[in-house]
Amino acid sequence: MAYKGKIITNPVNRQSIEFVTTSKDSNGKQLEMIATWAPHSIKPLEHYHPRQHEKFSVVEGELTKLLNGKTCVLSQGQSVDIPAKAAHAMWNNSDKKAVVKWKVLPAMRTQYFLETGVGLAVDGKTGKNGMPDILQTSLLAQKFRKEFRIYKSPYLMQRIIFILLTPFALLSGKKAVYKKYLDQGLLPR
Repeated sequence: MAYKGKIITNPVNRQSIEFVTTSKDSNGKQLEMIATWAPHSIKPLEHYHPRQHEKFSVVEGELTKLLNGKTCVLSQGQSVDIPAKAAHAMWNNSDKKAVVKWKVLPAMRTQYFLETGVGLAVDGKTGKNGMPDILQTSLLAQKFRKEFRIYKSPYLMQRIIFILLTPFALLSGKKAVYKKYLDQGLLPR
């Protein structure tokens, strides 16, 4: 469970997230984090949030932003607002670490999605690109469809494919959320 000061670190995409304000803290209004990307982190899958907007403010270093097909670099002191339904991806393509204040509004279940994704990476259950296999992805996509969607494929096609794959994912022992991942993290500083 996310709590103020909890830190989760993804060894694959080389990003750490410290929770500053959780959904519980804000009565669901926002999730606030400090994200740190190591130099030359992996570019994540382009995605969008159907009902949430995000704000990224660079505190240190540079953050590469892909927004609606256009790439640019945000430097220290710069911010960007990502509206709901806007296709985007963020990563660090520089030689120095990037530290960013990151807000998700409203919070919804994003903290559980992040904890689950990082937990899968820590357990070696993602590929080199940071994505889990298609069966695990089908469960995550079903559970968190209000928070996160893959951009490149039409959503209706994704829904059909993921619904069809769900029984196979469950038979293979996979889950949409793993309690052990929600319980992991470092103690508050």
